[in-house]
Amino acid sequence: MARRPLPRILSTGSAQIARSRELARTAADSATDVLHPLITITRGLRRLAAAGRRRWAETPKDKRGPLLFLAASVVLVVALVPYGPLLAAVVVMSAAAWQGRDRKPPEPDGPDDSQTQRLKSLYEALVPYFSTPEDPDPLYAHGGEWEKAFPAYEFDQTGRTTELVIRYPAYFPDGEAEARARIEQLLHAKSGRGREYHFAWDEEGNQLTVTVLSPLPTDIAAQRFVTAPGETVLGFTDPTQVQRTLPLGYGEEQRDVPPVVWRTGIRSTEPHLLVMGQPGSGTSTLLRSIALQALQYGDVVIVEGGGTGEYACLTGRDGVLAVECGLSGATASLEWAATETERRLIAANRARQAGHPPPEDTKRPLWLLLDRPTAFSHLAAADGRKDPQALLQVPLRHGRAANVTVVVADQFDSADALSDAVRQHTRARVVLGPATAEQLRAVLGAPPNTTPVAQVPPGRGYARLGAGPVHRLQVPSTPDPYDDATSDTDRQAVLALLPPRTTPADGETVETGQVGAEPLPVEAVEAVEAVEAVEAVEAVEAVVAESS
Repeated sequence: MARRPLPRILSTGSAQIARSRELARTAADSATDVLHPLITITRGLRRLAAAGRRRWAETPKDKRGPLLFLAASVVLVVALVPYGPLLAAVVVMSAAAWQGRDRKPPEPDGPDDSQTQRLKSLYEALVPYFSTPEDPDPLYAHGGEWEKAFPAYEFDQTGRTTELVIRYPAYFPDGEAEARARIEQLLHAKSGRGREYHFAWDEEGNQLTVTVLSPLPTDIAAQRFVTAPGETVLGFTDPTQVQRTLPLGYGEEQRDVPPVVWRTGIRSTEPHLLVMGQPGSGTSTLLRSIALQALQYGDVVIVEGGGTGEYACLTGRDGVLAVECGLSGATASLEWAATETERRLIAANRARQAGHPPPEDTKRPLWLLLDRPTAFSHLAAADGRKDPQALLQVPLRHGRAANVTVVVADQFDSADALSDAVRQHTRARVVLGPATAEQLRAVLGAPPNTTPVAQVPPGRGYARLGAGPVHRLQVPSTPDPYDDATSDTDRQAVLALLPPRTTPADGETVETGQVGAEPLPVEAVEAVEAVEAVEAVEAVEAVVAESS
Protein backbone atom coordinates (compact mmCIF):
# COMPACT_ATOMS: atom_id res chain seq x y z
CA MET A 1 0.00 0.00 0.00
CA ALA A 2 1.40 3.39 -1.00
CA ARG A 3 2.12 5.85 1.75
CA ARG A 4 -0.29 8.77 1.84
CA PRO A 5 1.24 12.19 2.40
CA LEU A 6 0.42 14.03 5.60
CA PRO A 7 -2.10 16.85 5.42
CA ARG A 8 -0.59 20.20 4.66
CA ILE A 9 -1.62 21.59 8.04
CA LEU A 10 0.38 18.83 9.78
CA SER A 11 3.44 18.98 7.57
CA THR A 12 3.83 22.76 7.55
CA GLY A 13 2.13 23.67 10.82
CA SER A 14 5.27 23.72 12.92
CA ALA A 15 7.11 25.96 10.45
CA GLN A 16 4.16 28.37 10.34
CA ILE A 17 3.94 28.48 14.12
CA ALA A 18 7.65 29.20 14.42
CA ARG A 19 7.37 31.92 11.77
CA SER A 20 4.38 33.45 13.56
CA ARG A 21 6.24 33.47 16.86
CA GLU A 22 9.20 35.17 15.25
CA LEU A 23 6.97 37.81 13.66
CA ALA A 24 5.18 38.44 16.97
CA ARG A 25 8.51 38.77 18.79
CA THR A 26 9.79 41.22 16.17
CA ALA A 27 6.58 43.28 16.33
CA ALA A 28 6.75 43.42 20.12
CA ASP A 29 10.36 44.62 20.01
CA SER A 30 9.51 47.28 17.43
CA ALA A 31 6.50 48.46 19.44
CA THR A 32 8.63 48.70 22.56
CA ASP A 33 11.17 50.87 20.74
CA VAL A 34 8.47 53.16 19.30
CA LEU A 35 6.50 53.51 22.51
CA HIS A 36 9.54 53.86 24.78
CA PRO A 37 9.05 57.68 25.32
CA LEU A 38 5.36 57.17 26.17
CA ILE A 39 6.26 54.36 28.58
CA THR A 40 8.85 56.57 30.25
CA ILE A 41 6.43 59.51 30.66
CA THR A 42 3.70 57.22 32.01
CA ARG A 43 6.11 55.75 34.56
CA GLY A 44 7.16 59.27 35.57
CA LEU A 45 3.54 60.46 36.00
CA ARG A 46 2.87 57.47 38.21
CA ARG A 47 5.89 58.28 40.35
CA LEU A 48 4.88 61.98 40.60
CA ALA A 49 1.37 60.97 41.64
CA ALA A 50 2.74 58.64 44.28
CA ALA A 51 5.02 61.40 45.57
CA GLY A 52 2.03 63.77 45.75
CA ARG A 53 -0.03 61.27 47.72
CA ARG A 54 2.82 60.76 50.16
CA ARG A 55 3.22 64.54 50.61
CA TRP A 56 -0.54 64.92 51.23
CA ALA A 57 -0.52 62.08 53.77
CA GLU A 58 2.47 63.61 55.59
CA THR A 59 0.86 67.08 55.78
CA PRO A 60 -0.93 67.78 59.11
CA LYS A 61 -4.71 68.28 58.91
CA ASP A 62 -4.55 71.88 60.12
CA LYS A 63 -2.27 72.83 57.21
CA ARG A 64 -4.14 71.06 54.41
CA GLY A 65 -6.52 74.02 53.86
CA PRO A 66 -3.75 76.58 53.15
CA LEU A 67 -2.05 74.00 50.93
CA LEU A 68 -5.22 73.56 48.86
CA PHE A 69 -5.63 77.35 48.61
CA LEU A 70 -2.03 77.70 47.39
CA ALA A 71 -2.51 74.96 44.77
CA ALA A 72 -5.73 76.55 43.52
CA SER A 73 -3.98 79.95 43.25
CA VAL A 74 -1.18 78.44 41.18
CA VAL A 75 -3.70 76.76 38.86
CA LEU A 76 -5.59 80.07 38.44
CA VAL A 77 -2.44 82.03 37.65
CA VAL A 78 -1.34 79.44 35.10
CA ALA A 79 -4.76 79.51 33.46
CA LEU A 80 -4.73 83.36 33.15
CA VAL A 81 -1.15 83.67 31.85
CA PRO A 82 -0.84 83.54 28.02
CA TYR A 83 0.24 80.09 26.90
CA GLY A 84 0.16 79.11 30.58
CA PRO A 85 -1.58 75.70 30.16
CA LEU A 86 0.78 74.77 27.34
CA LEU A 87 3.86 75.70 29.36
CA ALA A 88 2.49 73.85 32.40
CA ALA A 89 1.92 70.74 30.31
CA VAL A 90 5.50 70.95 28.96
CA VAL A 91 6.90 71.32 32.48
CA VAL A 92 4.83 68.39 33.79
CA MET A 93 5.85 66.16 30.87
CA SER A 94 9.51 67.08 31.33
CA ALA A 95 9.33 66.31 35.04
CA ALA A 96 7.57 63.01 34.29
CA ALA A 97 10.23 62.09 31.72
CA TRP A 98 12.96 62.86 34.23
CA GLN A 99 11.29 60.85 36.98
CA GLY A 100 10.48 57.93 34.68
CA ARG A 101 13.98 57.44 33.34
CA ASP A 102 15.81 54.15 33.90
CA ARG A 103 17.79 54.70 37.08
CA LYS A 104 19.94 51.58 36.82
CA PRO A 105 23.62 52.43 36.59
CA PRO A 106 24.95 51.77 33.10
CA GLU A 107 27.10 48.71 32.77
CA PRO A 108 30.75 49.53 32.05
CA ASP A 109 31.79 48.94 28.48
CA GLY A 110 35.17 47.54 29.49
CA PRO A 111 37.26 46.62 32.50
CA ASP A 112 38.02 49.17 35.18
CA ASP A 113 41.49 50.39 36.07
CA SER A 114 42.37 47.49 38.39
CA GLN A 115 41.09 44.90 35.92
CA THR A 116 42.96 46.56 33.06
CA GLN A 117 46.15 46.54 35.10
CA ARG A 118 45.67 42.84 35.83
CA LEU A 119 45.21 42.04 32.14
CA LYS A 120 48.25 44.12 31.20
CA SER A 121 50.40 42.30 33.75
CA LEU A 122 49.20 38.94 32.44
CA TYR A 123 49.92 40.05 28.86
CA GLU A 124 53.46 41.16 29.73
CA ALA A 125 54.10 37.85 31.52
CA LEU A 126 53.10 35.90 28.39
CA VAL A 127 55.35 37.87 26.05
CA PRO A 128 58.49 35.68 26.53
CA TYR A 129 56.48 32.52 25.79
CA PHE A 130 54.37 33.70 22.83
CA SER A 131 56.89 35.79 20.87
CA THR A 132 60.04 35.30 18.82
CA PRO A 133 62.44 37.87 17.32
CA GLU A 134 61.76 36.54 13.80
CA ASP A 135 58.04 37.43 13.92
CA PRO A 136 57.50 40.54 11.72
CA ASP A 137 54.09 41.32 13.25
CA PRO A 138 54.16 39.90 16.78
CA LEU A 139 50.91 39.46 18.65
CA TYR A 140 52.81 39.64 21.93
CA ALA A 141 55.37 42.39 22.49
CA HIS A 142 56.41 44.46 25.47
CA GLY A 143 54.13 47.46 25.57
CA GLY A 144 51.80 45.94 22.95
CA GLU A 145 48.01 45.90 22.73
CA TRP A 146 46.55 43.35 25.10
CA GLU A 147 43.04 43.80 23.62
CA LYS A 148 44.05 41.76 20.55
CA ALA A 149 45.42 38.92 22.67
CA PHE A 150 42.44 38.71 25.07
CA PRO A 151 39.22 38.89 23.01
CA ALA A 152 36.96 37.81 25.90
CA TYR A 153 37.24 38.02 29.67
CA GLU A 154 35.08 37.99 32.79
CA PHE A 155 35.78 39.08 36.36
CA ASP A 156 34.28 38.27 39.74
CA GLN A 157 33.40 40.72 42.50
CA THR A 158 36.94 40.62 43.88
CA GLY A 159 38.44 41.70 40.56
CA ARG A 160 39.97 38.34 39.65
CA THR A 161 39.35 36.68 36.31
CA THR A 162 36.76 33.89 36.14
CA GLU A 163 37.03 33.24 32.41
CA LEU A 164 39.64 34.35 29.90
CA VAL A 165 40.12 33.61 26.20
CA ILE A 166 43.75 33.91 25.10
CA ARG A 167 44.93 34.04 21.50
CA TYR A 168 48.43 32.85 20.76
CA PRO A 169 50.55 32.69 17.57
CA ALA A 170 50.40 29.63 15.34
CA TYR A 171 54.09 28.80 15.81
CA PHE A 172 53.64 28.14 19.53
CA PRO A 173 54.16 24.38 20.12
CA ASP A 174 50.75 23.74 21.73
CA GLY A 175 51.08 20.03 20.96
CA GLU A 176 53.94 19.61 23.44
CA ALA A 177 53.00 18.81 27.01
CA GLU A 178 55.94 20.72 28.49
CA ALA A 179 55.07 23.92 26.62
CA ARG A 180 51.47 23.67 27.74
CA ALA A 181 52.49 23.02 31.34
CA ARG A 182 54.61 26.20 31.42
CA ILE A 183 51.73 28.34 30.22
CA GLU A 184 49.25 26.72 32.62
CA GLN A 185 51.60 27.18 35.55
CA LEU A 186 52.12 30.85 34.68
CA LEU A 187 48.39 31.52 34.31
CA HIS A 188 47.70 29.76 37.60
CA ALA A 189 50.21 31.97 39.39
CA LYS A 190 49.14 35.25 37.76
CA SER A 191 45.37 34.69 37.91
CA GLY A 192 45.29 33.83 41.61
CA ARG A 193 46.27 30.76 43.58
CA GLY A 194 43.90 28.69 45.68
CA ARG A 195 41.47 28.11 42.81
CA GLU A 196 41.16 25.33 40.24
CA TYR A 197 41.43 26.35 36.59
CA HIS A 198 40.32 24.41 33.56
CA PHE A 199 42.41 24.84 30.40
CA ALA A 200 40.77 24.14 27.03
CA TRP A 201 43.31 24.26 24.19
CA ASP A 202 41.90 24.89 20.71
CA GLU A 203 44.83 23.89 18.54
CA GLU A 204 42.98 24.61 15.29
CA GLY A 205 41.92 28.11 16.27
CA ASN A 206 45.08 28.93 18.30
CA GLN A 207 43.06 29.87 21.34
CA LEU A 208 43.22 28.91 25.00
CA THR A 209 40.15 29.24 27.23
CA VAL A 210 40.85 29.47 30.97
CA THR A 211 37.85 28.88 33.24
CA VAL A 212 37.68 28.92 37.03
CA LEU A 213 35.99 25.76 38.30
CA SER A 214 33.56 25.83 41.16
CA PRO A 215 34.36 23.41 44.00
CA LEU A 216 32.71 19.99 43.85
CA PRO A 217 30.02 19.26 46.45
CA THR A 218 31.34 17.53 49.56
CA ASP A 219 27.98 16.94 51.24
CA ILE A 220 27.00 13.85 49.21
CA ALA A 221 26.36 11.10 51.74
CA ALA A 222 26.39 7.34 51.14
CA GLN A 223 23.17 6.16 49.55
CA ARG A 224 21.76 3.77 46.97
CA PHE A 225 22.67 5.00 43.53
CA VAL A 226 20.46 4.38 40.52
CA THR A 227 22.82 2.15 38.54
CA ALA A 228 22.62 -1.12 36.62
CA PRO A 229 24.42 -4.33 37.66
CA GLY A 230 28.09 -4.00 36.81
CA GLU A 231 28.14 -0.22 37.30
CA THR A 232 29.95 1.32 40.27
CA VAL A 233 29.87 5.00 41.17
CA LEU A 234 33.36 6.14 42.09
CA GLY A 235 32.30 9.69 42.82
CA PHE A 236 31.00 12.85 41.21
CA THR A 237 32.51 15.32 38.80
CA ASP A 238 31.80 18.48 36.78
CA PRO A 239 28.60 18.63 34.70
CA THR A 240 30.55 19.46 31.54
CA GLN A 241 32.66 16.29 31.69
CA VAL A 242 29.97 13.57 31.52
CA GLN A 243 26.60 13.26 29.80
CA ARG A 244 24.79 11.48 32.61
CA THR A 245 23.34 12.51 35.95
CA LEU A 246 22.09 10.59 38.96
CA PRO A 247 19.24 11.67 41.26
CA LEU A 248 20.65 12.05 44.76
CA GLY A 249 18.84 12.74 48.00
CA TYR A 250 19.87 15.61 50.30
CA GLY A 251 17.51 15.09 53.21
CA GLU A 252 14.13 16.13 51.87
CA GLU A 253 15.59 17.65 48.70
CA GLN A 254 16.83 15.92 45.57
CA ARG A 255 19.41 17.00 43.03
CA ASP A 256 20.87 15.58 39.84
CA VAL A 257 24.65 15.25 40.00
CA PRO A 258 26.99 14.00 37.24
CA PRO A 259 28.77 10.79 38.35
CA VAL A 260 31.96 8.99 37.39
CA VAL A 261 30.69 5.46 36.64
CA TRP A 262 33.11 2.53 36.45
CA ARG A 263 31.80 -0.47 34.52
CA THR A 264 33.04 -3.93 35.48
CA GLY A 265 32.28 -7.45 34.36
CA ILE A 266 32.86 -9.54 31.24
CA ARG A 267 32.28 -6.61 28.84
CA SER A 268 34.45 -4.18 30.72
CA THR A 269 37.64 -2.78 29.19
CA GLU A 270 38.93 -1.66 32.61
CA PRO A 271 38.10 -4.61 34.89
CA HIS A 272 40.39 -3.65 37.81
CA LEU A 273 41.02 -0.45 39.77
CA LEU A 274 44.06 1.13 41.42
CA VAL A 275 43.61 3.90 44.01
CA MET A 276 46.57 5.99 45.19
CA GLY A 277 46.73 8.81 47.69
CA GLN A 278 48.28 10.34 50.74
CA PRO A 279 47.39 9.28 54.31
CA GLY A 280 43.97 10.67 55.18
CA SER A 281 43.05 11.39 51.56
CA GLY A 282 40.00 9.09 51.53
CA THR A 283 41.23 5.86 49.89
CA SER A 284 39.58 3.72 52.59
CA THR A 285 36.40 5.75 52.19
CA LEU A 286 36.35 4.95 48.48
CA LEU A 287 36.86 1.23 49.17
CA ARG A 288 33.99 1.23 51.68
CA SER A 289 31.75 2.94 49.13
CA ILE A 290 32.70 0.35 46.50
CA ALA A 291 32.09 -2.50 48.95
CA LEU A 292 28.59 -1.26 49.82
CA GLN A 293 27.72 -1.04 46.13
CA ALA A 294 29.27 -4.43 45.27
CA LEU A 295 27.33 -6.23 48.01
CA GLN A 296 24.09 -5.56 46.15
CA TYR A 297 24.94 -8.09 43.45
CA GLY A 298 28.09 -9.98 44.51
CA ASP A 299 30.46 -11.24 47.21
CA VAL A 300 33.36 -9.34 48.74
CA VAL A 301 36.72 -10.37 50.22
CA ILE A 302 38.50 -7.56 52.07
CA VAL A 303 42.20 -7.57 52.91
CA GLU A 304 43.34 -4.69 55.10
CA GLY A 305 47.06 -4.11 55.49
CA GLY A 306 46.83 -1.02 57.67
CA GLY A 307 45.44 -2.93 60.65
CA THR A 308 43.28 0.00 61.78
CA GLY A 309 39.92 -1.80 61.60
CA GLU A 310 38.47 0.44 58.91
CA TYR A 311 36.20 -2.38 57.67
CA ALA A 312 35.02 -3.84 60.97
CA CYS A 313 31.45 -2.81 60.14
CA LEU A 314 31.46 -5.29 57.24
CA THR A 315 32.61 -8.29 59.27
CA GLY A 316 30.01 -11.07 59.35
CA ARG A 317 27.68 -9.33 56.89
CA ASP A 318 25.76 -11.18 54.23
CA GLY A 319 27.96 -11.41 51.14
CA VAL A 320 31.21 -10.56 52.94
CA LEU A 321 33.30 -13.74 52.65
CA ALA A 322 36.19 -12.50 54.78
CA VAL A 323 37.73 -9.41 56.36
CA GLU A 324 41.41 -10.19 56.95
CA CYS A 325 43.86 -7.97 58.82
CA GLY A 326 46.72 -10.47 59.33
CA LEU A 327 49.33 -11.90 57.01
CA SER A 328 48.19 -15.51 57.40
CA GLY A 329 44.53 -14.76 56.75
CA ALA A 330 45.33 -12.48 53.83
CA THR A 331 47.52 -15.14 52.22
CA ALA A 332 44.87 -17.84 52.67
CA SER A 333 42.10 -15.62 51.29
CA LEU A 334 44.11 -14.63 48.23
CA GLU A 335 45.09 -18.27 47.60
CA TRP A 336 41.43 -19.21 47.71
CA ALA A 337 40.59 -16.31 45.37
CA ALA A 338 43.18 -17.52 42.84
CA THR A 339 41.78 -21.07 43.06
CA GLU A 340 38.23 -19.79 42.73
CA THR A 341 39.17 -17.81 39.63
CA GLU A 342 40.66 -20.92 38.03
CA ARG A 343 37.60 -22.96 38.97
CA ARG A 344 35.29 -20.44 37.37
CA LEU A 345 37.33 -20.38 34.20
CA ILE A 346 37.32 -24.17 33.92
CA ALA A 347 33.59 -24.42 34.63
CA ALA A 348 32.71 -21.70 32.12
CA ASN A 349 34.98 -23.25 29.47
CA ARG A 350 33.41 -26.70 29.90
CA ALA A 351 29.92 -25.26 29.67
CA ARG A 352 30.87 -23.30 26.56
CA GLN A 353 32.32 -26.38 24.87
CA ALA A 354 29.17 -28.36 25.68
CA GLY A 355 26.98 -25.60 24.30
CA HIS A 356 25.44 -24.75 27.66
CA PRO A 357 25.19 -21.37 29.41
CA PRO A 358 27.76 -20.64 32.13
CA PRO A 359 26.94 -22.13 35.53
CA GLU A 360 25.16 -19.92 38.02
CA ASP A 361 28.01 -20.08 40.53
CA THR A 362 30.30 -18.41 37.98
CA LYS A 363 27.97 -15.48 37.25
CA ARG A 364 27.88 -13.93 40.72
CA PRO A 365 30.56 -11.21 40.87
CA LEU A 366 33.45 -11.68 43.26
CA TRP A 367 35.25 -8.58 44.52
CA LEU A 368 38.73 -8.52 46.05
CA LEU A 369 39.33 -5.26 47.93
CA LEU A 370 42.90 -4.77 49.14
CA ASP A 371 43.79 -1.78 51.29
CA ARG A 372 47.57 -1.23 51.55
CA PRO A 373 48.72 -4.70 50.42
CA THR A 374 52.33 -3.51 50.40
CA ALA A 375 52.30 -3.68 54.21
CA PHE A 376 51.94 -7.46 53.91
CA SER A 377 54.76 -7.52 51.36
CA HIS A 378 57.16 -6.09 53.94
CA LEU A 379 55.99 -8.58 56.58
CA ALA A 380 56.29 -11.51 54.19
CA ALA A 381 59.80 -10.46 53.17
CA ALA A 382 60.83 -10.19 56.83
CA ASP A 383 59.48 -13.70 57.60
CA GLY A 384 60.81 -15.21 54.37
CA ARG A 385 57.33 -15.94 53.04
CA LYS A 386 55.74 -15.47 49.65
CA ASP A 387 54.52 -11.99 48.79
CA PRO A 388 50.68 -11.97 48.88
CA GLN A 389 50.68 -9.70 45.82
CA ALA A 390 52.02 -12.63 43.80
CA LEU A 391 48.69 -14.40 44.42
CA LEU A 392 46.90 -11.62 42.53
CA GLN A 393 48.44 -12.68 39.22
CA VAL A 394 45.58 -15.03 38.29
CA PRO A 395 42.66 -12.81 39.42
CA LEU A 396 44.16 -9.80 37.70
CA ARG A 397 44.93 -11.55 34.42
CA HIS A 398 41.82 -13.72 34.13
CA GLY A 399 39.42 -11.90 36.43
CA ARG A 400 37.32 -10.32 33.70
CA ALA A 401 36.45 -13.69 32.14
CA ALA A 402 35.76 -15.18 35.59
CA ASN A 403 33.70 -12.18 36.82
CA VAL A 404 36.33 -11.37 39.45
CA THR A 405 37.19 -7.72 40.14
CA VAL A 406 40.29 -6.54 42.00
CA VAL A 407 40.54 -3.13 43.69
CA VAL A 408 43.91 -2.11 45.17
CA ALA A 409 44.38 1.00 47.32
CA ASP A 410 47.77 2.17 48.56
CA GLN A 411 49.82 5.26 49.36
CA PHE A 412 52.36 7.14 47.30
CA ASP A 413 55.25 6.28 49.59
CA SER A 414 54.64 2.57 48.89
CA ALA A 415 54.07 2.87 45.14
CA ASP A 416 57.43 1.25 44.34
CA ALA A 417 56.42 -1.85 46.31
CA LEU A 418 53.42 -2.59 44.10
CA SER A 419 53.90 -5.67 41.93
CA ASP A 420 54.14 -5.53 38.16
CA ALA A 421 50.85 -7.41 37.82
CA VAL A 422 49.03 -4.72 39.76
CA ARG A 423 50.58 -1.97 37.65
CA GLN A 424 49.86 -3.65 34.32
CA HIS A 425 46.30 -4.91 34.82
CA THR A 426 44.71 -1.99 36.70
CA ARG A 427 43.63 0.25 33.84
CA ALA A 428 41.14 2.24 35.91
CA ARG A 429 43.03 4.70 38.11
CA VAL A 430 42.06 7.11 40.91
CA VAL A 431 44.29 9.61 42.73
CA LEU A 432 42.96 11.18 45.93
CA GLY A 433 44.32 13.99 48.04
CA PRO A 434 47.05 16.52 47.22
CA ALA A 435 49.46 15.31 44.53
CA THR A 436 52.09 16.84 42.31
CA ALA A 437 51.87 16.94 38.54
CA GLU A 438 54.52 14.19 38.30
CA GLN A 439 52.55 11.90 40.63
CA LEU A 440 49.35 12.49 38.69
CA ARG A 441 51.04 11.75 35.38
CA ALA A 442 52.72 8.61 36.78
CA VAL A 443 49.48 7.13 38.11
CA LEU A 444 46.90 8.37 35.61
CA GLY A 445 49.11 8.23 32.54
CA ALA A 446 48.06 11.74 31.46
CA PRO A 447 47.98 15.14 33.18
CA PRO A 448 44.60 16.60 34.14
CA ASN A 449 43.20 19.64 32.36
CA THR A 450 42.97 21.45 35.68
CA THR A 451 45.51 22.82 38.09
CA PRO A 452 45.80 20.76 41.30
CA VAL A 453 45.56 22.72 44.53
CA ALA A 454 47.52 22.14 47.72
CA GLN A 455 44.57 21.99 50.14
CA VAL A 456 41.71 19.67 49.19
CA PRO A 457 38.96 18.04 51.30
CA PRO A 458 39.08 14.27 51.93
CA GLY A 459 37.87 12.27 48.98
CA ARG A 460 38.87 14.87 46.38
CA GLY A 461 41.05 13.86 43.48
CA TYR A 462 41.11 12.71 39.89
CA ALA A 463 39.92 9.60 38.06
CA ARG A 464 40.74 8.15 34.66
CA LEU A 465 39.13 5.04 33.20
CA GLY A 466 41.48 3.42 30.70
CA ALA A 467 42.46 5.82 27.93
CA GLY A 468 39.59 8.21 28.62
CA PRO A 469 39.80 11.78 29.85
CA VAL A 470 40.87 12.75 33.35
CA HIS A 471 37.90 13.74 35.53
CA ARG A 472 37.79 15.67 38.74
CA LEU A 473 36.39 13.41 41.44
CA GLN A 474 34.66 13.78 44.79
CA VAL A 475 34.05 10.50 46.62
CA PRO A 476 30.71 10.24 48.46
CA SER A 477 31.07 10.50 52.22
CA THR A 478 31.27 6.89 53.48
CA PRO A 479 33.07 7.02 56.85
CA ASP A 480 33.55 4.21 59.32
CA PRO A 481 30.31 4.07 61.34
CA TYR A 482 32.21 2.75 64.37
CA ASP A 483 34.50 5.80 64.47
CA ASP A 484 33.69 8.27 67.25
CA ALA A 485 34.52 11.21 64.97
CA THR A 486 31.78 10.23 62.50
CA SER A 487 28.69 12.42 62.57
CA ASP A 488 25.35 10.88 63.46
CA THR A 489 23.92 11.57 59.99
CA ASP A 490 26.78 9.88 58.14
CA ARG A 491 26.78 6.97 60.60
CA GLN A 492 23.09 6.27 60.05
CA ALA A 493 23.50 6.59 56.26
CA VAL A 494 26.25 3.93 56.20
CA LEU A 495 24.48 1.61 58.65
CA ALA A 496 21.34 1.74 56.52
CA LEU A 497 23.31 0.39 53.53
CA LEU A 498 24.95 -2.51 55.39
CA PRO A 499 23.48 -5.94 54.60
CA PRO A 500 22.13 -7.99 57.53
CA ARG A 501 24.46 -10.18 59.53
CA THR A 502 24.75 -13.79 58.47
CA THR A 503 23.12 -16.49 60.60
CA PRO A 504 24.72 -19.94 60.20
CA ALA A 505 22.78 -23.19 59.92
CA ASP A 506 22.96 -23.81 63.68
CA GLY A 507 21.15 -20.56 64.32
CA GLU A 508 23.97 -18.81 66.17
CA THR A 509 24.86 -15.28 65.16
CA VAL A 510 28.26 -14.84 63.58
CA GLU A 511 30.62 -12.98 65.88
CA THR A 512 32.93 -10.20 64.84
CA GLY A 513 36.00 -11.44 63.04
CA GLN A 514 34.41 -14.58 61.57
CA VAL A 515 33.56 -15.14 57.96
CA GLY A 516 30.26 -14.16 56.40
CA ALA A 517 27.43 -15.71 54.47
CA GLU A 518 29.49 -17.93 52.19
CA PRO A 519 32.45 -19.22 54.23
CA LEU A 520 35.78 -19.96 52.68
CA PRO A 521 36.38 -23.55 51.54
CA VAL A 522 37.70 -26.15 53.97
CA GLU A 523 41.14 -26.05 52.36
CA ALA A 524 41.48 -22.31 53.03
CA VAL A 525 40.31 -22.66 56.63
CA GLU A 526 42.73 -25.55 57.24
CA ALA A 527 45.55 -23.52 55.72
CA VAL A 528 44.79 -20.62 58.05
CA GLU A 529 44.69 -22.91 61.08
CA ALA A 530 47.95 -24.63 60.10
CA VAL A 531 49.73 -21.32 59.66
CA GLU A 532 48.41 -20.05 62.98
CA ALA A 533 49.60 -23.24 64.70
CA VAL A 534 53.08 -22.82 63.24
CA GLU A 535 53.15 -19.20 64.41
CA ALA A 536 52.11 -20.27 67.92
CA VAL A 537 54.88 -22.92 68.09
CA GLU A 538 57.45 -20.39 66.88
CA ALA A 539 56.29 -17.89 69.52
CA VAL A 540 56.61 -20.49 72.29
CA GLU A 541 60.10 -21.47 71.11
CA ALA A 542 61.12 -17.81 71.07
CA VAL A 543 59.88 -17.31 74.62
CA VAL A 544 61.75 -20.43 75.81
CA ALA A 545 64.94 -19.29 74.10
CA GLU A 546 64.73 -15.87 75.74
CA SER A 547 64.11 -17.33 79.20
CA SER A 548 67.05 -19.74 78.87
